[in-house]
Amino acid sequence: MPKAADISSKRLISLSPEIWVKWATQIPDIVAGEILNSEFQWISRENDALIKARSVEYGDFLVLNEIQLRYKPTMPKRMRAYAALAEEKYNLPTYPVLVNIIKEGDVEIPTRYESEFAGLQARQDYRVINLWEVDAEVAFAEPSSPLIPFVPVLKNGSDESTIQRALQVLRADERLSNFETVMAFFATFVLGSSLT
Repeated sequence: MPKAADISSKRLISLSPEIWVKWATQIPDIVAGEILNSEFQWISRENDALIKARSVEYGDFLVLNEIQLRYKPTMPKRMRAYAALAEEKYNLPTYPVLVNIIKEGDVEIPTRYESEFAGLQARQDYRVINLWEVDAEVAFAEPSSPLIPFVPVLKNGSDESTIQRALQVLRADERLSNFETVMAFFATFVLGSSLT
C-alpha cells in the first residue's frame, strides 16, 4: 500500500504536470500528457508519478518520478527496476528522475545503477534532483507550481519571510491550498515547528 507522502506527491504533480516535467527533465519543448497507472502488479511496486510526455526531439516517452523524503542506498536498484518495468508496461523509452527532499549528512548520491555479474553488466542512468540544491525562487517562477509546498527545504527557502511568501501563494491558489499541511511538515525540518 502506498504511503501518505507518496499519495501527496502524486496529487501535487497531477496539479501541474506540464510545469513539473519541464522542471524535472530540463527538456525545453516537453509537453506533458496523461499521468499513467504506475502500479506494476506482478511485483507489487509503484513509483510516485509516471507521466507520458512528448517532445519534438525525443517523440513520446515516459517521465518516471520517484520522490524520497531522504535518500536510501537502495534507490539506484529501485530506479533501475522502475525504469525497466515502466518501459516494459508502456513500450516507451523512460526518463527516470529521483527527487530527494531532505539532506542527511554528506552522502554521495549516485546518478546511475551499475552492476556486474559473471561478465554481464547492467546500467541504468537517472536524473537526481536534490531539493536542498534547488533555489527557492524557482518555485515562484510559475503560477500553481508543484514546488511551492517544498519551499522550506529548497536552497534559500528556510527563512521565515520566504516561507510566509510561499504560504500566501498556497492560500491564494485553491488547487494548492490543500498542501498547506505538507508545506508545514517540511517547515518543521528547518524551523523546528509547523506554520499556522
